[in-house]
Amino acid sequence: MSSDMEARREAGHPGFQGDGHHSTATGAAAAALKHNTGGGDRMGQTRTYAQQDTKRGVSHHSRGVGDGPQVRSTTDKLEVLCGPLLNYRRMSGEHTGSPVWHGSVLLVTTPGQIPERLRLSCVGPVAGSDMTNGHSASTDRTFSGEKLYEDPRKAFWRFEMDLPFQEDESAWEYIVPGMVPAHGDRPSITRPKRFVVPSKHESMRIMFHSCNGFSVGTDEEAWSGPALWNDVLRVHEQQPFHVMIGGGDQIYNDGVRVDGPLRAWTDIANPKKRRDHLFNEELRAKCDEYYFQNYTRWYSTEPFASANGQIPQLNIWDDHDIIDGFGSYTDHFMNCPVFRGIGGVAHKYYMLFQHHIPPPISTYTTDAPQTMHTGGPSADSVQLRDTFVMTPTQEDPSFIMGRKPGPYVEERSRSIYCQLGKRIAFVGIDARTERTRHQVNYEDTYDLIFRHTSQQIAASQGEIKHLVLLLGVPIAYPRLQWLENILHSPIIGPIRFLNKRFGLAGGFFNSFDGGVDLLDDLDDHYTAHQHKKERKELVLRLQHLAKEHSIRISILGGDVHLAALGRFYSNPKLDIRVENDWRYMANIVSSAITNKPPPQAVANLLARRNKIHHLDHDTDETLLELFDKNPGSGEPGVKPKTAENNHATMPSRNYAIICESHSHTGNQPNGARIANGAVNGVNGVNGHAMNGNAAHEAHSATFTPPQNPRHPLHLGEMNAGTQHAAADGIRRTGLAGPNGLDVTIRVEKNPSDREGHTQGYGFSIPALESAAYKEQGEKW
Repeated sequence: MSSDMEARREAGHPGFQGDGHHSTATGAAAAALKHNTGGGDRMGQTRTYAQQDTKRGVSHHSRGVGDGPQVRSTTDKLEVLCGPLLNYRRMSGEHTGSPVWHGSVLLVTTPGQIPERLRLSCVGPVAGSDMTNGHSASTDRTFSGEKLYEDPRKAFWRFEMDLPFQEDESAWEYIVPGMVPAHGDRPSITRPKRFVVPSKHESMRIMFHSCNGFSVGTDEEAWSGPALWNDVLRVHEQQPFHVMIGGGDQIYNDGVRVDGPLRAWTDIANPKKRRDHLFNEELRAKCDEYYFQNYTRWYSTEPFASANGQIPQLNIWDDHDIIDGFGSYTDHFMNCPVFRGIGGVAHKYYMLFQHHIPPPISTYTTDAPQTMHTGGPSADSVQLRDTFVMTPTQEDPSFIMGRKPGPYVEERSRSIYCQLGKRIAFVGIDARTERTRHQVNYEDTYDLIFRHTSQQIAASQGEIKHLVLLLGVPIAYPRLQWLENILHSPIIGPIRFLNKRFGLAGGFFNSFDGGVDLLDDLDDHYTAHQHKKERKELVLRLQHLAKEHSIRISILGGDVHLAALGRFYSNPKLDIRVENDWRYMANIVSSAITNKPPPQAVANLLARRNKIHHLDHDTDETLLELFDKNPGSGEPGVKPKTAENNHATMPSRNYAIICESHSHTGNQPNGARIANGAVNGVNGVNGHAMNGNAAHEAHSATFTPPQNPRHPLHLGEMNAGTQHAAADGIRRTGLAGPNGLDVTIRVEKNPSDREGHTQGYGFSIPALESAAYKEQGEKW
């Protein structure tokens, strides 16, 4: 550490001077607000303050630690570095006749500014009909901004919003007056942003994505950048999404070791010296700047940036949000100062950009021992110099907090439970904060998640029909244990020796712990041998939850850079129809929306490994052969993505759409006609009118389960692929009954197409009615 840095650290903070906008805090109020943070800080004490500026709309709840930069903007404009970013948080009053939507807008601005209040107004029903059933000017609201964080380079402002669900699907507009781009040409920033909320009688229409970035070394131009977001916005224009779920790797921060501040550390040849290298204040500050700049660049990149402002986000992180493979390297290496340090920096900006919540007061550095272990305030005077960090009084109720910090990130995990409209619940498991090579989550974290989820579902008194579970990494997926065995076998030893001595097979070994580069990816999977027990216990607990509440569970997974559909289901010998089968859980695998896919040979190999696996005596699993043809087959310039005999894995960029199969307001969009004569579950079969449930039952009665479970297991999987009624992802099919779901995976046709046009593959998932088997003895 430099002598100047040491002198700063020894001197500590200057005296308390307010929030950067006011020179001093005076009187009894300031005295009452100051407190000792403890934690072993060398300066002994930091102070907190409450700021209030009702004229400009700053919330009096913005209490925090640190002085903030001693600057104030002289312009009446709000200079925006990044944003607006729109988040969905949760519902309140969800089991009443007056549910409320909760979300937030984030702006990253230059420091020393105070924004005006955010203005929110209801535009009216999406269908364009006259204002009815409660749409009026009385829904117009304003919301004050809360400063989450500020330092001499930037400030993060959050505007928490709430609004009433309406009788109809409704459009809402918001704007923070005076916004101008701090850099570059972004004329759209001055215009109101619009988002859509479903009717209070409906569930949300979901867009799911993962792996939204490029791996190091990828030719981004060759892959047309984030082109599929153009397709997302086209579909959103036709039939709006109400929420977009990020399944992990919303950003790729791996460049920190290639063209960023970890380059010199990565180049250290001796693994022990690399492992023992300190994460001092200088390195921490450089990494902090790198992660901030990378987030600002990526979240301002079109067309992703446009989606961020008009489709509410709901995210869980994965390794690339930190750095490739974080959590899955050997324990002695994961515990090294540099990896723990970047874990802390990545967590800071994950909290701010992806969750709109304040970060920890300080992040890990070996120069400040109090930051190296959690267990109380950990203020570091150097990090807090000219910096403000909000200290919230309570966590948002949507978070399920782990009881103890992770092994390599000195913070508690944040899993999510919330409701996505009337009948769909959502659980996102934070599978990165607690991850090691031998565990995904602590056992008591699973206990907390299942207890809370079960209580919330029970409180709905049967109204919740579907649970969407986000795991990030697929769980119903082909095994590659034979490859793990080879990479762990003694034959790797001589190759490792030649690599260390002569650099042979340099790309085969990673730059961190010297292990086989592919192993961190394999070890990330639930199907890896060391996660086998944890995986089985998780699936069995999900089965119990589904059976107990008669609720269908569907799983979202990303990470693997290809599309697939895995399913758990009851062993055919039990003769349980899928509509009554609590073991039937679809694993919708959608990845990547931006990163390049694996080679065809890898996808074809995985398809050949698509065996029928037995989780236990009663539960089988396999992939559905969903992909009846290559995307864009026969179109000029479009090349095949897979072998002709591979219908199970699709190595082409993609994203998924999930929505209810049937309308509960009587408004069937676009009057779409479905297979076998039913029109959205309304006009029935063979010309006979019937409701969606009757249509579904009529079709189910004619369905015969296949001998090969890689083929459709129920009506909603019949004609799965491009011929399915749900293939376009826009129209409801009615195929899954009143409480089932339609699912679409939209797959890129041509990576050279900068507009990102896609081919849709569809299927449906029926709701669960498990009570019919309650008296069936061992079957139940």
